[in-house]
Amino acid sequence: MQKFVFFGGKGGVGKTTVSSAYAHKCATSGLDTLLVSTDPAHSTADVFDQQFTDDPQRVEGYDSLWAMEIDPEQEVSEHLMEIKRALGDQVSPSIVNEIDRQVELAHQTPGAHEAALFDRFIEVMRDSEEYDRVVFDTSPTGGTLRLLSLPDYLEGWIDRLLSKREQSVDLYEKAAIGNLEPRRSSVGDPIIARLRERKQNFEFAGETLRQRSQFFLVLNPDELSLRETERAMESYEERDLPVGGLVMNRLTPSPDLEEDGRGARFLRQRVETERAHVERCETEFGPPLVAVIETRIAEVRGDLLGEVAEELDVSV
Repeated sequence: MQKFVFFGGKGGVGKTTVSSAYAHKCATSGLDTLLVSTDPAHSTADVFDQQFTDDPQRVEGYDSLWAMEIDPEQEVSEHLMEIKRALGDQVSPSIVNEIDRQVELAHQTPGAHEAALFDRFIEVMRDSEEYDRVVFDTSPTGGTLRLLSLPDYLEGWIDRLLSKREQSVDLYEKAAIGNLEPRRSSVGDPIIARLRERKQNFEFAGETLRQRSQFFLVLNPDELSLRETERAMESYEERDLPVGGLVMNRLTPSPDLEEDGRGARFLRQRVETERAHVERCETEFGPPLVAVIETRIAEVRGDLLGEVAEELDVSV
């Protein structure tokens, strides 16, 4: 098993339950485990009945489990503030106010949340030396795929910006006359240094996602969930991201054989429909089905979390 493990899928399928159960399984097996929630819903606190912040906190009742919840809004605000500070140090004071205005407008633009989250995402991966396993409870499929696509998109964009900046500085250096010092130099240029740092971050993220990570998709036994999972698998494959398995969650338990009331007949029909979806998943989808989890009567927490963990055929 790779160090970084991601659980994704359609909204509401039970990603938090499954990722928490897997983190429980790793921690109780003796691995120092960090559970990271990037889902804005942040249900991790409900599973463990404990509030978490943006910094890792030890989960009560465990010796080897820590958890954190990344707040997208907070990350966007801090990300934009950092951009303001960086630009403010590098531009003329006369345009600082205009830059601040443009950055504020960027707060609500498409991609702002993903870019901010991605920076925090990289920090978590870089600063994870003390953990044996890092488990990510991700946002619904669309947001997660946009997030995981950023290394490919932004690395090429950074390359183009870096090339333009180096050309610009080169022209300024050539404009120096006689003994005059060039107005700008590529040596120590803060913008070039910043762009190279960003490029290194994207290269690190791309390499980590492809070579040190594994992805699992959680789905429910219904047609909509299967179709979205099928599309998600295609998207992961296009991005060369390894899907290690599928988790079928929230199956209806079968009624006892002697029960024959209206409710029992409904349940049997429901079970038959769901089992057909399970069979389709096993025969038509490429990744293996690593767990088939029935719906519990109570919320999955405490001892029930351990039960779900035992049903996950995912190595630690």
